[in-house]
Amino acid sequence: MADRTNIAVGIRISTDIEHRPDRPAPYRARVRWWDPTTKRRQPLSEGKNSEEEAQEWLQAIVQAAQAGLTPSTATMTLAEYGEANMDLALRGLELKTLDPYLAGWRKRVVPALGHLAVRLITNGVVDRAVQNWIADEHSRSTVKNTIAVLVRVMEQAVRDGIISVDPARVTGWQKLYKQAEDELRNPRALALPDWDSLVQLADALVAASHDQYHGRGDGVVFAACTAARIGEVSGCRTQDIDTDQWIWTVRRQTTPAPGGLTDKGTKGKRARKVPIIEEIRPLVAQRILSAGPDPDARLFTGPRGGRISTAVLRDATHWDDVVIKLGHEHLRRHDLRHTGLTWFADAGVPVHALRRIAGHGSLMTTQRYLHPDVHKITAAGAALSAHLSAVRPPRSLPSPIVMTR
Repeated sequence: MADRTNIAVGIRISTDIEHRPDRPAPYRARVRWWDPTTKRRQPLSEGKNSEEEAQEWLQAIVQAAQAGLTPSTATMTLAEYGEANMDLALRGLELKTLDPYLAGWRKRVVPALGHLAVRLITNGVVDRAVQNWIADEHSRSTVKNTIAVLVRVMEQAVRDGIISVDPARVTGWQKLYKQAEDELRNPRALALPDWDSLVQLADALVAASHDQYHGRGDGVVFAACTAARIGEVSGCRTQDIDTDQWIWTVRRQTTPAPGGLTDKGTKGKRARKVPIIEEIRPLVAQRILSAGPDPDARLFTGPRGGRISTAVLRDATHWDDVVIKLGHEHLRRHDLRHTGLTWFADAGVPVHALRRIAGHGSLMTTQRYLHPDVHKITAAGAALSAHLSAVRPPRSLPSPIVMTR
């Protein structure tokens, strides 16, 4: 397609679109310009799925050039921009503040947002990232420092003219954090009440999805009955299932990362073993059969074989609408894990065993799932009294003292 030349604020830009039908992304949008600093001609291109997408990309480049930005700056990812401008963004901070800020950038901001172009980061994107950090049970100060460094970098992008408003200045996250703390104090309140409710939920989610793919419902039932995270369900391979003892060795989880989903170790960095109860063994056996002979095959996938995630599950099944109709307004995907742990606790699983199943680092976290039954507490006291009476004779009373005159 013919070149078009645009001149914006001293930057001469030529754009064109090339159709290459043999490529996965057949429309290559290309822009070339004279760099005002190096005085050299620079190229930049991206493959797109349609001509419309290619036109949109080029238009964004032209608009950025009109604001005085070179195409390389306009398309810079957040990770690249932060690496190039971090010293400027954090200028004036005390040394004791730098370490937690940089840790927040490296461990949370870059994995969550680093792959996105700076100009494509919106308030909504930041909101979802913050909610995920809270859901991952990071401390309040950790979340605060992570947001703070992101705000600083995005403010520098405003000063550089890449964006007009800082999208990282989110509000209300403290309220979200308090809600998360309340939930962690009483996770039992988030659990589904019984098996029938779980089956009803799974069937309703399948019915609400446009393709009515039963694999999603199977994954929901499996997550609740094994007290697992959706990412761990997604990361499960057929080789992880021992069908002789019916035990699942949880070794990995699938999580969002720059460029898409990726597999990594479990949250606690340790493998753990989870029993597969009799009610879901036929489901698991069928999934293993469907996965084929490859031991690395995933037990649960999307309808086209892709990895699943909590966001995909939510969108594909219209999760929010379904749970409201069923009367579970506040039920989230992670609450399937709360459901399983609550059921295990109510079944009388000892707290030390429940901790291993959950993979909790702290026993206090596991104890929140125990039922605060007053009758059981008083019965425990009675049992202790009976035990003490059986192992030792009752203490004799002192003889009365006779008073004489």
